[in-house]
Amino acid sequence: MSDYILNGEFRHDLGKGASRRLRREGKVPAILYGADRDPRPLTVMQKDLLLLLQNEGFYSSVITLSVDGKEQPAIVKDLHRHPARPIILHIDLQRVRDDVEIRMNVPLHFLGEKVAPGMKAGGTVSRISNELEVVCLPKYLPEFIDIDLSKLELDDVVKLSDVTLPEGVELAHPPTEEHDPVVVSIHVVRVQVEVEEGEEAAEEVAAVEEEEKAED
Repeated sequence: MSDYILNGEFRHDLGKGASRRLRREGKVPAILYGADRDPRPLTVMQKDLLLLLQNEGFYSSVITLSVDGKEQPAIVKDLHRHPARPIILHIDLQRVRDDVEIRMNVPLHFLGEKVAPGMKAGGTVSRISNELEVVCLPKYLPEFIDIDLSKLELDDVVKLSDVTLPEGVELAHPPTEEHDPVVVSIHVVRVQVEVEEGEEAAEEVAAVEEEEKAED
């Protein structure tokens, strides 16, 4: 069973007015769909959901949805957050079947950054991607994918084709010879200071004045 359990209730009162009332009661409107079955409107408790969302793995795991005493494996497909307040306005959940592949965004964990030769030489890690979209059966879904940076030198890169995937997991968009994007790199950040024309002219005037004073 999943480490993440979300309790819910079926709801029958639909519409924007009903959703507002639910939010005032500390509940979050939800929808459960997929697995060739009809969508079912649900509600979950705001406090329970916010507690689970503190765990990074919740976003990329098969969770256990418990409704009216029955348990259903599901994945989080979408979250609608309030633009100003720390609350969830709506959550979309997708049913999961053991024999049907799912598509998920899985976060990347970058390891060995502090001991990388490129970092010791003054480089900076540039993370181009923080997650990868994968396809797999539910039992193979990883909470995250590790990328080892401990041997990277200055100007080294890790491309998509270099990423080692767990057993049973494939990329939703595999790299090709023509398109193999960089996931992470270590390089020296070069800062170029641009002097405005006005500032440059003022510096030249000051330099001339100093020269004139020296001649006097």
